[in-house]
Amino acid sequence: MPELPEVEAARAAIVEHCAGKKIVGAIIADDTKVVDGVTPSHFKSSLLGKTIVDVHRKGKNLWIQLNSPPFPSFQFGMTGAVYIKGVAVTKYKRSAVNDADEWPSKFSKFFIELNDGLEMSFTDKRRFAKVRLLDDPASVPPISELGPDALLEPLTETEFFNSLSKKKFAVKTLLLDQSFISGIGNWIADEVLYQARIHPLQIASSVSREDSARLLQCIKEVLEKAVEVGADSDQYPSSWIFHSREKKPGKAFVDGKKIDFISVGGRTSAYVPELQKLNGEQPTKPAAKPRKQASKKTEDKDNTNRAKTDKNKCDSDDCDGGEKETSVKSKPKRNRKTAAGKPPSNLDDEQAAVTTRTSGRMTATRKKKIIPTSEDNSNDTDADSGDEDQKKPVKKVKNNPPKKSRRNVN
Repeated sequence: MPELPEVEAARAAIVEHCAGKKIVGAIIADDTKVVDGVTPSHFKSSLLGKTIVDVHRKGKNLWIQLNSPPFPSFQFGMTGAVYIKGVAVTKYKRSAVNDADEWPSKFSKFFIELNDGLEMSFTDKRRFAKVRLLDDPASVPPISELGPDALLEPLTETEFFNSLSKKKFAVKTLLLDQSFISGIGNWIADEVLYQARIHPLQIASSVSREDSARLLQCIKEVLEKAVEVGADSDQYPSSWIFHSREKKPGKAFVDGKKIDFISVGGRTSAYVPELQKLNGEQPTKPAAKPRKQASKKTEDKDNTNRAKTDKNKCDSDDCDGGEKETSVKSKPKRNRKTAAGKPPSNLDDEQAAVTTRTSGRMTATRKKKIIPTSEDNSNDTDADSGDEDQKKPVKKVKNNPPKKSRRNVN
């Protein structure tokens, strides 16, 4: 996302090419998610005829000072970018618009035409930016809530160390806090921590005075270099971790040393374990919540105890064997993967056994026919006399003696 160098490059480009010129045309997108608190028609009428006097920046926010208020203000979000037709503002790759694209871009949220024909547009592909119209942008949120600008309002070594010593969380998380220092984003935080040889998860209050001074100096040097080259990442020093931040794990190296990736404050963080050691006090994770398996075991234990109670009760009441068996099986332990329980009473013992073995596939079991053997026919004739399916004669092949071979006949 655009950070201080990218926003500063946009500010400098507007000052260089647009300052002192009058706005003669404007197009404001009808997008209430981005254009905040003002209608497109009111925004447009507040711009026409005004002259651009200056452009200001604090952190990652920018506003254009006109010859009279209100002033347009821009919070860049993740993909906000400023474009001036025919001018190379910045080469920030995630928000670049090709020359062949329509102008103004379909992602344009704020577009103005100046009296010399020059045109400027603020675009936002992912719609996380905010465009506002404010009488005094610096005196109201979000700009009024920002900490000192990392480039324009640097802290002294003592101020910086004292601020770190009061914070009991990861130093990278603190650097990303815009109310602490404004303008530092994810890639800059990774870069300055790498240059200062400090682990991203190091507790801020545990950073030594020496490391604190080195970190402050790295913030200054990294920002000044990025701004000096107009946020053109191709001109960043080859020794910066920036160039390998987006490579896949295991394939990311800087100066021959492996880069690892972790999550800090919900943001992916690149660091070099060989150089950035985690020392002293470390952030602790909250204790994991116990799994719910215990409740399941307790439930199964209760079912077993209930079954035993039912069996003992049946014994005391002189139940016969069949009743006892029914009592014990009244609360069967059900298989999670099937609906198997007590077999239906209309199945015979062999069918019930098949039903149990097949884990409750009752439909298939009911359709399965059990062909009795010759021995079973003699015992079950009376019991099966009322079943039409069982009245069908058994194939004689199974009941007749085997045929004699020709040798025996002769």
